[in-house]
Amino acid sequence: MTLEHDISNAQILIVDDQRANVHLLSRLLAEAGYSNVTSTMDPTQVCALHRRNGYDLILLDLQMPAMDGFGVMESLKTNQAESYLPVIVLTAQPGHKLRALQAGAKDFISKPFDLVEVKTRIHNMLEVRLLYRKLEAYSKELEQAVAERTAELRESEARYRNLAELASDWYWEQDERGEFTKVSGPVIEMLGIRVPLLTGDGSGEPSGAWDDAERAALQATIAARKPFIDFVLHRREADRPPRQFRVSGQPMFDQACRFLGYRGVGVEMSAVR
Repeated sequence: MTLEHDISNAQILIVDDQRANVHLLSRLLAEAGYSNVTSTMDPTQVCALHRRNGYDLILLDLQMPAMDGFGVMESLKTNQAESYLPVIVLTAQPGHKLRALQAGAKDFISKPFDLVEVKTRIHNMLEVRLLYRKLEAYSKELEQAVAERTAELRESEARYRNLAELASDWYWEQDERGEFTKVSGPVIEMLGIRVPLLTGDGSGEPSGAWDDAERAALQATIAARKPFIDFVLHRREADRPPRQFRVSGQPMFDQACRFLGYRGVGVEMSAVR
């Protein structure tokens, strides 16, 4: 549907205590092609009517008994679901125009009516109003899409971790300080391997030595927050052949691009002779 189609089908409420003015505006709007025009001569009913119908535009007379147009606008502001006050005031008092705009009105139409001015201001107001609504709806759709995408990413993250743990001898995560927050995998239990081989802390490991040059290169890569794939590490132990490991890892960042740490996997290869 086009914007002009939406404008011609917009819901408009006329609020005026003078029957002649209501009749004139109703006829003018009908001739201009507006198909959803209603009216009331009771200003105390406007707030309830707007809550129920959500008008795209309210044409509001300022000078009315029981409740004037300023009182009506104040009552409309109590509708917390409505962040935009779609009101054009109708006034014969030039001094009321600025006050009406300060009270929340979006535009004004002077009395006695200039028919060309009435049509132009109503059309322009509805165009802005409907574009505002479309933008509001788009923002909500975007928020929903972001929420759904975030949920998908979290689910994908969980699947990745599960698959990584199944496909490797160990899976590891460390925070921005380089401290391990998660280590799992069968090699940990079977061989007693301590993943501090990634950071240089060898405490608690079986007797033996990692290749210093390889470990230094790996530490430099992590310090530079670079990803690495199948980084080869060798370990020599006294009573068995040298062993070879492959380690892969990638840095993690949040939505604000703040560094969170690393995660990765490791696999022990066949003994090297």
